[in-house]
Amino acid sequence: MNKKSNTLRLIYPQWQGGVVTAWMPDIPAADASRGYFLGARLLNYLAPATTDAIAEVPVTTDYESHKEENGISGYRAIIDQSKAALDILNVENPDKIVILGGECSVSVVPFTYLEKKYPEDLAIVWIDAHPDINLPGDSYTGYHAMALTACFGLGDGEIMKIMPAKTDPSKALLVGLRSWDTGMKERQKKMNLKGISPEELRQNNASVLNWIKSTGCSKVAVHFDLDVIDPNEMIAGVGIEPNGMKIEEVVNLINEINDSYDLVGLTVAEPMPKIAIKLKNMLEKMPLIK
Repeated sequence: MNKKSNTLRLIYPQWQGGVVTAWMPDIPAADASRGYFLGARLLNYLAPATTDAIAEVPVTTDYESHKEENGISGYRAIIDQSKAALDILNVENPDKIVILGGECSVSVVPFTYLEKKYPEDLAIVWIDAHPDINLPGDSYTGYHAMALTACFGLGDGEIMKIMPAKTDPSKALLVGLRSWDTGMKERQKKMNLKGISPEELRQNNASVLNWIKSTGCSKVAVHFDLDVIDPNEMIAGVGIEPNGMKIEEVVNLINEINDSYDLVGLTVAEPMPKIAIKLKNMLEKMPLIK
């Protein structure tokens, strides 16, 4: 099940989908907003060397690209960058994709690409502290909180037209879920979208593996938001939600999925390297370095 057949490592440093500056008042707003850009680059630097193909989605760092339109921050940049990501995938035509982001919306184009490649045979396991099922018009305008609904084909019409396919909510599972924006519990229930808390996974991963089996799918795409990790062990994202999953638990779960099914997509998203941002800003102020 773990054969790496025509795998693409996609570096996707999209940052415009996050509205995060309120959580980082000690960092200049523009640097905090663009933190995901640096985070994606760092993930690629830290990841093991690979013989697989590597591509990077061109992402603007112009702070003006964060402008809100149609209820979505960074709307125009997200449209342009989504098209660029899909162009890369159509040219490379990978069977499997590793996505290093970037905020959570970096999964949307690759996962909908995989849905088109493996129609009705793709299950999505969304490992995240939050459900990411917001929609344009909700009070929060960050597209990263709309990422899973976008995979379902729900959201802004112009953005949805870019996506090559959509996944039925019955084939998506929320894992590590423990925080909801106002109204999201009700929306999750209305969508009949199953969620599993960290506590439910403490004993073993059977509930996740059994759920995948129930979908009838042979292929799985896993989205791993770093904020699912318990902050007592590591704070790698923006939000600090207590009682999360341990690093070992997440790694073991993903490996068990890979051992039992054909893992065709894996996203690592939402790295916010606060210390690296501060170090970068410090170095830029020093003589002889710049």
